[in-house]
Amino acid sequence: MIKNIFWAIDMCFQIYFWMICVRCLLTWLPNLNWDNPILSALKSSVDLYLDLFKKIIPNIGPFDFSPIVAVIALMFIRYIVLM
Repeated sequence: MIKNIFWAIDMCFQIYFWMICVRCLLTWLPNLNWDNPILSALKSSVDLYLDLFKKIIPNIGPFDFSPIVAVIALMFIRYIVLM
């Protein structure tokens, strides 16, 4: 039973990790319609988390390193929770 709970929590972390990756990759497509309900839901759910890091970490030229730090923080939190 406990094993299944840990598996479910781990899957939630993995799904959110991939959501962040997809969101970051989609920003490279300039003509993407973010009004699409699926893309809008993805953007709004991931940007809540990413905006925390964008406030702290400034852009260095055209590069935004906040998603990298956000993913590292997410993996650290995952490690703490599943420890």
